[in-house]
Amino acid sequence: MNTHEPADGWVEAPDGRRFWGRAGAAGLLVVDPDDRVLLQHRADWSHFGGTWGLPGGARHHDESAVQGALRESGEEAAVPADALRLLFAAELDLGFWSYTTVVARAVRPFEPVVSDAESIALSWVPVDEVSDLPLHPGFAASWPRLRSELGGRVHVVVDVANVLGSRPDGWWRDRVGATTRFLEALSRGARDGVAEALVAPGGGGTPAATGRPDADDSPTDAGAFADGSTGEPPGAPTWRWPDVTAVVEGEARAVGGSFPGLTVVRAEADGDSAIVARVHDLRDVPGVAPRVVVVTADRGLADRVQALGATLVRPGALRRAVGLD
Repeated sequence: MNTHEPADGWVEAPDGRRFWGRAGAAGLLVVDPDDRVLLQHRADWSHFGGTWGLPGGARHHDESAVQGALRESGEEAAVPADALRLLFAAELDLGFWSYTTVVARAVRPFEPVVSDAESIALSWVPVDEVSDLPLHPGFAASWPRLRSELGGRVHVVVDVANVLGSRPDGWWRDRVGATTRFLEALSRGARDGVAEALVAPGGGGTPAATGRPDADDSPTDAGAFADGSTGEPPGAPTWRWPDVTAVVEGEARAVGGSFPGLTVVRAEADGDSAIVARVHDLRDVPGVAPRVVVVTADRGLADRVQALGATLVRPGALRRAVGLD
């Protein structure tokens, strides 16, 4: 840690406990293709020294939780940000202080490097062996829930025509242009992630305007993520980066351009059939199938995809989530 940073310092709880980071703190949990997680053996002189935990530390006042976790893990363990695919974030908000665990999957191999005096060692630890180590108390409390989420995936399938049709804003006068603008907004949403409430089973809610792990906010602005207020155990996802498929049909199939983070499916016939086929393919896989969420208000399509195990989100909730309403 750089003790010269303005945010480096202790925050004291009403009961006298101390927490590091005046702007909150964040850590990075990386899982590799062999189901190993990267852990840091903390230096003896550090807080809870000698325990194992995550690379991380105090956030700067002007950075998001994701930025803080990536910066700290780069400084402490030489973790390359471009080797990671963000999965979800879990924030514990105590009101006066917050800690965000940013969870990512390594998409290419890398070897961590002890880069400062805060680490005794860095090690890739098999998931089944993590609990055998003397863990930092905060990580120990959140690990059971974090572990349960590591193997899961969330895939959002968007009925683009239905979402556009949910607002009488003249989109039909330029279907390609309206579709392009929507896909651009959806691409930004795929990059920034969405609130877990939007894609959780039985969810479909609207993410709060503040509290995003990619927003520059203070711990007290992160009320949307307060585990205590929702009754969720430590480690419960509060923000997620799902895979996203956007299905377009008719004239909108002519849409061009690049939409990072999206898989754009151009329906050969009707869009409903393409969406049902996509959901079937996603669910019909060996092992643990992803949680599939379909965005549509079409009742007939909703019945068909629910029969395949998908859950639903209404178009208005998605539009608000990506900043269109």
